[in-house]
Parts: sequence; structure tokens; C-alpha cells
Amino acid sequence: MEEPINVLGGTLEICSTDPMTGWFRDGCCNTDNSDFGRHIVCVVMTDVFLAFSKGAGNDLSTSNPGFPGLKEGDRWCLCLSRWVEAYDAGMAPQVVLEATHESALDMVKLEKLKEYAFKSE
Repeated sequence: MEEPINVLGGTLEICSTDPMTGWFRDGCCNTDNSDFGRHIVCVVMTDVFLAFSKGAGNDLSTSNPGFPGLKEGDRWCLCLSRWVEAYDAGMAPQVVLEATHESALDMVKLEKLKEYAFKSE
């Protein structure tokens, strides 16, 4: 199996293990053909985005069995289409480029992702 690649052309880095994220729940925004939601964009949650997502029918802030609920500052592998929707509405969270799967470039130009690139302190 090939090593997964990020949008910058390097090895796909871990997005988060606390909370545990990813389609495979291994901390990486990796994907396969059964991931119809394409959980490939590593984002840093904001209260604004969490409210936007909840209003759009995907409540990521409320905990459920097996899901801790997310808060501002948490990293999460987000569905590509939800990030694009949030971008179009001016509510997109920042993106961790090194942990975002290269297949995101099928739908979003790298320049757009770079506009929202997360910069660690």
C-alpha cells in the first residue's frame, strides 16, 4: 500500500488523536472508496464553524456515544464538501495542510486551501 500524500506533496501527517479522528479512526485524514463523505480535510475547529455546521444539520459539538463532541481548537478530519460549503459562506475553519489528503485537490485549488492555512504559534 502506498504512503498517503498531503496537499503539499509530502507524507500525510496525523491530524488528531485527541479527539481521535479520521475515516479509519487512526488520527489521519486518509480515505478509501467506502468513504463517501471524503473525510480528508484536517481542520482546526472554531465556535463559528461549529455553529455553522450545526445549523447545516451536522452537529459536531454535542457528544454522543462513541463521539466526544468537538470544541474550539480541536482538530478534526472534516468532509471536503462541508469545508467547501463553509468556505462559500465565509465560515470555513483553518486547514492543516500537512494533514489534509491530496485528493482534496480534486475539488479545491491549493491556493484556496492556503488562504485558510493553520499557522501554529
